[in-house]
Amino acid sequence: MSRLPALRRAAVREWGRLCTNVRRGLAGHGARALPLTLTAVALTATVQVTQNQAWGYRPVQNLGAVRAEDPLWLALLRTPLSLFVPALDLPVWGALAQILLVFGIAEVCLGRWRTLAVAYLATLAGTLYARIGIALGPETFPGLPASDAQVVDTGPSAAVVGLAVYVCHRQRAWFTGSLVILAMVVEVLVKDNLAGREHLAAIVAVLVVCGVREWRGRRRGAQGLGAGGSGTRSGAPPMRSWNFRRGPAQRTSWW
Repeated sequence: MSRLPALRRAAVREWGRLCTNVRRGLAGHGARALPLTLTAVALTATVQVTQNQAWGYRPVQNLGAVRAEDPLWLALLRTPLSLFVPALDLPVWGALAQILLVFGIAEVCLGRWRTLAVAYLATLAGTLYARIGIALGPETFPGLPASDAQVVDTGPSAAVVGLAVYVCHRQRAWFTGSLVILAMVVEVLVKDNLAGREHLAAIVAVLVVCGVREWRGRRRGAQGLGAGGSGTRSGAPPMRSWNFRRGPAQRTSWW
């Protein structure tokens, strides 16, 4: 019985901030707070139905299927839609559930445009890695066999993985973020394929963004301490401007 309070405290430390932000974001708005997520789910389902039709497979491939053998300009044009092209050999319900959960949490916690930017960054990182890996060849660890040039990119899964890691970083859910990364590493160790490698590339790209964000925050904080004046040196808290409608003024950034 003594373990229960400890587990509860650990859960609150890990997910308390995240759950509070999600609850506040959905309060009073419900599904209306998730326009991007609902659009992504609907678009993915529509693309899945379309590409399984005899008349729809080729248009979906032409508009949203990205392969490393494609010219780079064509791959970049197809990449936005490729976020919503699920794999043909996997159950679409799993992809829809992942998008609904991860995109939904990200949209509430990060905002619509930041969520879309991180998702696109993660997908683009996987797309570019495939080209670099094939150029390096299978003799090196990050390299890929030439046959992978004809394999379609991961679709929404790289975006989901990248968003999950980024949200965990922003909400300080360190254990959960570590589990996501560990799961992707195990995936590559168990079944080393292009999809797994692209997931790792997406994670690396997002971690770089997280690292830059942390570095900028520490640098900004150090500059604030250095320019704190007599108030900071005397131990008094720094002055904060106040907006009577919104509360304390806060600096915001894109990331």
